[in-house]
Amino acid sequence: MELLEAIILAVLAASTPLLIAATGELVTERSGVLNLGVEGMMIVGAACGFAGAWLTGSILIGALFGIVAGTLMSLIFALMALGLAVNQVATGLALTILGVGLSGLIGAGFVGERITPAAHLYIPGLTDIPLIGRVLFGEDAFVYSSLTLIVGVWWFLYRTRPGLILRACGDSHVSAHALGYPVLRIRTFAVMFGGACAGLAGAYLPLAYTPFFIPGMTAGRGWIALALVVFSSWRPGRLVVGAYLFGAVTILQLHAQGWGVGIPSQFMSALPYLATVIVLVLLSRARTGGSTAPAALGTVFVPDR
Repeated sequence: MELLEAIILAVLAASTPLLIAATGELVTERSGVLNLGVEGMMIVGAACGFAGAWLTGSILIGALFGIVAGTLMSLIFALMALGLAVNQVATGLALTILGVGLSGLIGAGFVGERITPAAHLYIPGLTDIPLIGRVLFGEDAFVYSSLTLIVGVWWFLYRTRPGLILRACGDSHVSAHALGYPVLRIRTFAVMFGGACAGLAGAYLPLAYTPFFIPGMTAGRGWIALALVVFSSWRPGRLVVGAYLFGAVTILQLHAQGWGVGIPSQFMSALPYLATVIVLVLLSRARTGGSTAPAALGTVFVPDR
């Protein structure tokens, strides 16, 4: 029971940054924009989040620092890809490279420092319930926020008029513009939301997952988050399943090494990324024209002057 509980808790912790970052990217792509800079925004959010928490002693302020950092990084992407109509793929890749270098500069003075990680919820009587107590009533605020965030995004996209307009911009930006909707403004706000989520996901790593900062600590999680959006077919419900599935694969390779499974550790470490590639290939083969991807995803929109 204790081992099973420990595995479930580890899966929740490993899946939370994936779920937060992928939720933001889902909204971005639903608006018709492809931002490949999630990894760069995450690592800058991690550096700024740790710096904010270490300087102020507050996890909340650290999380806000991460959100602001991710949002500012996303504005660079918005300026280039939406404002100047630069290729979105090239801009996203450049943003990732910029983020990796910038995070190293920001976090150079904090390497080796430690903070007190985010506190976990404790409700007497409920948290002590075997197996499910700590899972349901003993997590940190980031885990509960990630679930609240995905429910809020689902409600926004499918139960509100602004969500319908955002999806219209992704499905047909020409039609949305013809109806009088400010497509570029809507897409900019969607990109900013995606950046804020990526920054928060990055901040989670040094603030709750591991209470210290090291360069490159995102370790490709931004790319997995991008793959998760495709895996979920741009649907919030499937995104939750995918995030926890990939989190479980990540934890599996750690426990397999601990159990002495006779598989090279390098292969086990590559397992989450190998699973990402396999899932994308299977989805590509299974899709027969019924994709729910936004029709205008990655296209450049220039309004009439």
